[in-house]
Parts: sequence; structure tokens; C-alpha cells
Amino acid sequence: MSRALPLRRSLLVRLLITSVLIAGCSVAATAWLAVQTTTRAIREEQGQVLADDMDILRQLSGYAATHPDWTHVAGTLRAISHRTGRRIALTTTGRLPIADSADHRMSLPLKAAATVDPLRTDTDTEPGAQLAGIDPRAVGPYRLPTAERLKVAKLATVRQHCFARNGVHTRMERLPSGRSYLTNLDPRAEPGYVPTECADGKLNTPTRTEQRALDTLTGLTQSCLDRHDVHLDAPVALTVDATTGSAAEPYYMGKRPVEQEGVQARTAKACVDSARRRQLTPYVAPAAELFLGTGDSATPRFNMSTANKVKVAGVAGLVLALTVAATALMALRLVRPLRALTAAAQQSPEQHVRVPVTTHDETGVLARAFNELTERRERMEAQRKAMVSDIAHELRTPLTNIRGWLEVARDGLVDPDPELLSSLHDEAVILQRVIDDLQELAAADAGTLRLHREEIRADELLEQVAAAHRVRAQDAEIRLVVDVTDTLWLNADPVRTRQTLGNLMSNAIRHTPAGGTITLRARRQDDQIVLEVADTGAGIEPEDLPHVFDRFWRAEKSRSRRTGGSGLGLAIVRHLVTAHGGTATVSSAAGAGSVFAVRLPCAEGPDVPIAAPV
Repeated sequence: MSRALPLRRSLLVRLLITSVLIAGCSVAATAWLAVQTTTRAIREEQGQVLADDMDILRQLSGYAATHPDWTHVAGTLRAISHRTGRRIALTTTGRLPIADSADHRMSLPLKAAATVDPLRTDTDTEPGAQLAGIDPRAVGPYRLPTAERLKVAKLATVRQHCFARNGVHTRMERLPSGRSYLTNLDPRAEPGYVPTECADGKLNTPTRTEQRALDTLTGLTQSCLDRHDVHLDAPVALTVDATTGSAAEPYYMGKRPVEQEGVQARTAKACVDSARRRQLTPYVAPAAELFLGTGDSATPRFNMSTANKVKVAGVAGLVLALTVAATALMALRLVRPLRALTAAAQQSPEQHVRVPVTTHDETGVLARAFNELTERRERMEAQRKAMVSDIAHELRTPLTNIRGWLEVARDGLVDPDPELLSSLHDEAVILQRVIDDLQELAAADAGTLRLHREEIRADELLEQVAAAHRVRAQDAEIRLVVDVTDTLWLNADPVRTRQTLGNLMSNAIRHTPAGGTITLRARRQDDQIVLEVADTGAGIEPEDLPHVFDRFWRAEKSRSRRTGGSGLGLAIVRHLVTAHGGTATVSSAAGAGSVFAVRLPCAEGPDVPIAAPV
């Protein structure tokens, strides 16, 4: 047993220290967040609103007037927030977030500061807003293309020169739609004064783009007027206020009702306003709720009272106590199975100690893995002992025979005639075969088994194996059959493959009685070639099938080398096939023979025609 771990390296102590640190940081962060939140709430309740609220509203209304949605408003929102030091948030009318300038999620105020709707602007706070409450920057289909902008600017320049010749000083400006207009700079001139020479009407004539938009507006307005039984015959026109330079709302140019302030006049104006909003709706962003918060500067300090400090300290202490208790319980549950695993691992290897699996978590998985490792180690130890015993048995028998005959010949009891020498030679061959098989297995286990792959035909390979064992099969009165219908190619080492099939053939001849049949077959299955050696022998019991390819395993329990071989042939078959990237299987039933199947990678072969491309 190793000495106990020092306390500072104990998993329990480290878990406790970690939990205490986490709990302390959590309490400190929670307290700081509570102070900050309370400070901001007090500041909001005190009504400390900055003077640029209306400017924020104006900028966001301009964005909504020039964009069909709020998709890319986040950059504008952050720029305004950075400049003003305010938190700015936009939500839909249903309180779904659109954009927020805050770096982290914070609760919004209970009430929105304003509604951003370019089609319903407060005319008292939005400079240049139309009387219908439409933001002047919401031009929609009235926006002039470049060619028309240049044409209108040229007409404005001509009129400006004409005004100058008549002693009227003007300044050329441009509307959000791109239309140029003139502003009279002479305070003595009457509003809207136009010299007779300059009144050609070209500057105020709608362009093609404006005319299309006005025609659409006329149709929408006419539909509304028809529903209210108000009939006017002229289309809607677009004018510019000559005194202020702002665009007046389009009005109906037809004969107005006699009563300018009557029901029909109000109906006509309402229809124009409604049609104007319907026309601009696809070109502006939908209405949004604006929430304004305070910045991070000049925040008043929040001083906690003694009672609140006691409460915070009490809650922090309670959280720490609960954290330590819970961590201690959890750590004990974690450490207990680990200590059991450590104690089991420190036991003598011959005992093969298992540990109980009491949980289904990671520790339980580790315990099950430890038990499985112990079982594998126990099986490998048993196999090692059995292998050593089998090797000693296989080597002892021929060596004993050779030694006995040599001692008899040395003592002069028998003459070293050819029959004795032949017997000694047979025993030496058996001994050499066992040693060669052990060398093959050692090379396979060490990964030094070299393969020289090439493309070989399956039918020729089976014929070669059958020819090599035909004499032995005839002596045992066994019929050999080669069954290959197609020309199949496989990618393998021909020497090692013949050795594999030769071991299977020797095994089949050894266990097939006189008058039986051994069949060698080859067929293609997916991308592999299946080579089968089927016999009509006594078969293998179902409980013995999992051990067929084990080393030194024999079907005969008597372990006779004369009938059962060395017990290494099938183990060598499995290693050779695995080295080729294939598999070796067996299917058998008692009294019905056995079928050994070897699956190896196939090859196209040099004489296989290549399919023409489709």
C-alpha cells in the first residue's frame, strides 16, 4: 500500500476550495449587480432624462422613413448611443426586441419613451413634417433617379439665373426626394413671388417618376372618395411651399367643395392622407417602440444601510454554508468509489479483484471498465498458462521419441536401420512444423509479417491448392471438387494465401472420413472475394465454434498430434487473413460437415473491360 495523499492534493479538499471560491464570486457578483440595478432604477425614477431625446427620436424616424425595415438599424443605434451616452432600445409594438445598444441584456423600462412611426410624426417636434404627420424624409416612390435629379437641378439653375436678372436673390436647395427648389433670400419680396419672365412652369412640373407616383396616389384617393360619395375630377398634384422650401403634401387639384371647412372638404383631406400613408407603407419601416435609458457616467452612489449590510452578509454566509455542505457530500460520494478502485488496483495481480458497481455515472463506468479489464487480464493469464503448457506438450512428445530411439540405438539394442531413421525424421519434421508455426504467430503478433500483394485469379489459386493436396486426399479416399464459375481476381499475397488455404485443406482432409468430399469455392460478395473450403466431415459442436481459431485448440479432446495436428494451423489462418484486411469465419453443425470462409479484398484484374461512360 502506498502512503496516503497529502491533504493539499486530496480531491475532497480541492473540491471544497473550488466551491467556496465559486460561491464567493457568485455572492459578490450578485451583490454588485443588485447595487448597479438599484442605482440605475433610482436614476430613472428621478427623471434624469438627457436633452437630446428628441434628436434621437428624429434620427430614428429618419432611418425608418428611408428604410423598408429595421434589419440594419443596430449600427445606427450603437452610433447614436455612443455619441449621446444613452441606452437605446427598439421593440415592435408587441414588445419583441429589434435592436438594443446595451452590451448585455437588461430589463427595459415599463413604459416606452416614444413611438417611432414616420407616417404618424408629431408635427410640433419634427421640423418640416407635413400637416398629416408624415416625415418629410419618407419619399418612397417619389424618389427621383439620377437622370431626373440632374434635369430638375438644371431647370432650377435656369430659374435661379432668371431670378437674379430680375433682382431676386435665391438659394437652390434639394428635397429628400432629390427635387431641387429655390428659396427666396430677399426678406422684402412677397412670399411666392415669381417674376413674369421666370414663370414658365417647367420647374414645378412633375417628372415621370413623380407622375407615376401621383397617378397611383390619385387612384387610391379616388377609391376613398368614391366610398364616401365625394366626386372631384382633377388629379392629385405635388407642390413646394415657396416660403419655407418644404414639400407640402399632395393635394387634389379638382374643384373643391364650396364649404372649405365642411364635411366634404374634411373627407377629401382625410382620403388624401389615408392614400398617402397606404402608398408609403411599403417603403418605410413598421412602427416601433423606443426605450431610452441612462448612460454609465455620473451615476449616483448607492449607500447601503446597516440593516441591508447585515442581510447581505447573512445571505452570503448561508449560501457559503450550503455550498460547502453540498460539495462535501458530493465529494465523499465521488471519492469513495475511487478509493475502492485504488485499493483493488493495489492488490496482487493473481487475485484478480473486482470492485462493486454502485452508481451509473462516470465513476460507475470507470468501475465497470476496471472489472472488464480485470476479466480480460484473467483470461489472458489463463491463455498464457495454457499456451505454455501446450507448447511444452507439443515439443516434449517428439523430443521424447527422438531421445528414446537415440538412447536405444546408442546402447546397441536396435540397429539404426532406414525404418528407425525414417521414424526419427518424422518426429523431427513434426518438431520443425511446430517451431515454424510458432514463428509465424510471433511474427504476426509483432506486426513484422510482410505481405507482397498482387492481383491473382481465384480459380488458378484454388486449382493450385487442390493440386498440392490431391495425392493426400486420394490416399484418404476423399474427393476434391473446385467450384469457380466466374473469373474472379483478388488482391493478396499468393504465397500467404496458398498457405492459408493449405492449412484449411489439411484441416478438412484430417477431419473428413473416407468417401467424403471437400469442395473449394470462390464467389464475389460486394467488394470482397469469398473463398470457401467445405467438407462432409463430422462437423463441430456449437459450443466449440467460438474456439476454433484459438491457439492449440483441437476438436479431439484426446489431443492426438497424429489426428489433430499442432493446433496452430487455424490460428495462423486467422492472423494471415487479418493481415490482408479480411476476415475468416466458420459455420458448422455436428454431423453435417464444416464450411470455412475467407473474405479478401477483390481486384478488377487486367482483363476486365472498363465500362464506357454514360
